[in-house]
Amino acid sequence: MTRREVASLGAWWVLSALATHSVVRYRWWIVAGYVLVAVALVALAVTARDDRGAPATPSAGRRAGAGALGLVALTHLLLAPFSYLERADLWVVRAVLAGSALAAGALLLSVRTRAAVLPVALAGAVGAWALVVTGDPAPRIDVWVILQQAADGLGRGESMYAMEWVGSPGITDAFAYLPWTAVLTAPGRWLAGDVRWALAVLVAVAALCTAALGRWRVPALAAAALLVLAPGGSTLVEQAWTEPTVLVGLAGWALLVARGGTGAWWAVVPLAVALAAKQHVVVLLPLLGVWPRFGLRRTAVAVGGAGLLVAPWALSAPGDFVHDTVRTMLELPPLRFADTLYTAVLNETGVRLPFAVVGAVVVLVLGAAVVALHRRPVGLAGLLTWCAAVLMVVNLVNKQAFYNQFWLVGALLLLAVAASAGARPPVSGTAPPAHRPAGDPAGGSGARPAARRRRRAARPGGPPAPSSPSSG
Repeated sequence: MTRREVASLGAWWVLSALATHSVVRYRWWIVAGYVLVAVALVALAVTARDDRGAPATPSAGRRAGAGALGLVALTHLLLAPFSYLERADLWVVRAVLAGSALAAGALLLSVRTRAAVLPVALAGAVGAWALVVTGDPAPRIDVWVILQQAADGLGRGESMYAMEWVGSPGITDAFAYLPWTAVLTAPGRWLAGDVRWALAVLVAVAALCTAALGRWRVPALAAAALLVLAPGGSTLVEQAWTEPTVLVGLAGWALLVARGGTGAWWAVVPLAVALAAKQHVVVLLPLLGVWPRFGLRRTAVAVGGAGLLVAPWALSAPGDFVHDTVRTMLELPPLRFADTLYTAVLNETGVRLPFAVVGAVVVLVLGAAVVALHRRPVGLAGLLTWCAAVLMVVNLVNKQAFYNQFWLVGALLLLAVAASAGARPPVSGTAPPAHRPAGDPAGGSGARPAARRRRRAARPGGPPAPSSPSSG
C-alpha cells in the first residue's frame, strides 16, 4: 500500500467518523472537520499521477489495512450511530460490526487467510443490516415511506411522479429522485417486504466490484471490507438512504473501465444507471468527459442511455416529472442541523447564501478540476479522487447534506484505493514486475543499465558483467 492510499484511508476514516456523529446535529467543528477533509481530498487529487507505479510492499499494505479496520472497530464502540433501535439492540449491532472489523483486520495480516477477509466483513455487515431492518420495521423518515409506496406503485404500473405518500413525516407530494432509484430498490419490497433489503444488496455488490477493481489484492480487500463495515453504515440502511443506487453504478463503471478495451464502452451502461438514479451524478460528467480513457463520446452515450432509462416517466407526465425532480429539489428549505458551510453561515450569522454564490463555487471547483485533468493525465484512482473532491465541495455548499452524501464521497475514495492497487504490476517474490525490464528498480528502460554494466566490464578493472539479470 502506498502513502497516497494510506492518506486516502485516513481521510475516509475521519470523514466517516464525522458524518456518523453529525446525524442529526449541527456542530461548527464538524463543518470545520469537513472543510479539512475537503482540503485533503483536493490535495490528493492535485498531486495524483498515473496509477502504474512501482508495486507497494504487501506487508505494509496488510498492516495499513488492518490498522484501518482496527480504527473502524474502535469507532463503532466509541461512537453511537443514529438509530431508532432500543439502546441494548443498538449495542448488539455495534458489537457485531466492531467484532467483524477486528476479525477482518486479523485475517488481512496473513497471506493464507486474506481470502476470508471480505466474506467475514460481508457476514458481519449483513448481520448488522438484518438487525436494523427487523428491529426498526417502520423508520420514521419520509425516504422509507416514499420508496415503499413507490415500489407498490411500480408493481401496479403507476408512475411515482403522480403519487402522493400516505403517512410520510416529510415530503408528501413528490418523488424527488430520478426513477431508477425506485427501480433499483423496488425488488426489496416485492421479494422481502422492505426496500432496505435491496439497498443492502446494492452495497454488497458495490463492495464486490471494489475488490474486483483492485484485482482482489490486499488494499482492495481492505477497501471493500471498510465499505461494508463503515461507521454509520447501519444508519444508512436503517434510514433507507438512497446513495447505494448511485454507488453501484459508479463502482460497475470503474470496474469495466479498468479492464480496458471494449470494457470502457460497456461501462456506459452502469454509468447510465447511476445518472438515471440521482440528479447530482451530472456534476461528475465534465470530469469523465475530459479524462482520455473514457472521453466525451462515451460520456455522451452514457447521457443518452440515461435519457432512455428516464424517458418512460419523463414523457408520460412531464409536468409532474419536472415538479418532483427539479422544482422540489430547488425549493427545499435549508435544514439547520445539516453540517455544511451553507448552514454554518446561516446558523452563526443568520445570512442565507445566495444561489448565485453557491453556484459560482461549484462551477469554480468543477472548472479547476477539468483544467487539471486536461493538463495532466491521471489514472483511474486519480480521477475517482477528483470525483470525491468535487462532490465533497458540492456537499459543503449545499442547503442539505447529511451522512448519506458524505458516505458516497468516502465510497469513491475507497474505490480510488482499489483502483490504485489494481493498476500496479503484480508483486513476485523474486522476479521483477512483468512490465518493467529486469535490473531497473526505478521503472525505466532496462537496456541502458545493462549496457552500462557491459561498458564497465570492458574497462580495465571494471566489475564483471552478470551472466543473468538480477532478481532484485
